[in-house]
Amino acid sequence: MPFARANGIEIYWERAGAGPPLLFISGTGGDLRVKPNVFDGPLPRSFDMLAYDQRGLGRSGKPDTAYSMADYADDAAALMGEIGWDEALVIGVSFGGMVAQELVLRHPARVKRLVLACTSPGGAGGASFPFHEIEHLKGEARARHLIPISDVRRTEAWAREHPDAYAQLVEMGARDPFADEPGHAMGAHRQLEARRFHDAWDRLPQIACPVMIAAGRYDGIARPETQEKMAARIPGAVLRWFEGGHLFMIQDRTAVPAMAEFLLAA
Repeated sequence: MPFARANGIEIYWERAGAGPPLLFISGTGGDLRVKPNVFDGPLPRSFDMLAYDQRGLGRSGKPDTAYSMADYADDAAALMGEIGWDEALVIGVSFGGMVAQELVLRHPARVKRLVLACTSPGGAGGASFPFHEIEHLKGEARARHLIPISDVRRTEAWAREHPDAYAQLVEMGARDPFADEPGHAMGAHRQLEARRFHDAWDRLPQIACPVMIAAGRYDGIARPETQEKMAARIPGAVLRWFEGGHLFMIQDRTAVPAMAEFLLAA
């Protein structure tokens, strides 16, 4: 299995596809063992894509110390260096978009073009949904709480009218096949604590590479008004709306091709 010693920890990574280098940074709780994942989608058909388990998650190292957003960004930069990439196109999704903001701000030469998907800048620009406040919710209780937030169209009335679809969402949201692994709960907690203090708002005008902000119209986690603020704050940023909530990349089949088109428009 591919591991790299980067920024003081062991990072598990995978790489597939052909084309220009693309670093994919995953969201809260991301684990490459969970299938299907980004390698099962269309991106490897257009890019030499690298994805990894972030610190505290999956098969990567789980140091029992406080994590910061700077740590996550430096992990990404160090991993790129370990595999021999000086720069790459970057997609950051949700929490990964927060990491990507720190990456481009701390290591601007590493990022050629950037897609920030369903994410938030923090600070005066607005934070994403405070997952640290519902950390006590597990399994089905957590899934039921998040369904109407992830996609604001999924109200109680919608759930009553679509019982089978709702039950499937609950089942998917409640599943955590690695919950009992040593270090899993601690690593997840450390990630939520770092996420809680994410704030790149004042520094966003420093971003100089081309940026696309990709957003779901019905996202209650990374809210639409936050996307508009972020787009106005980053010089030259392009804001694209897609039909869906926080998972619009799955809900709207035009989303990933639109991201790829932006990244390839050198």
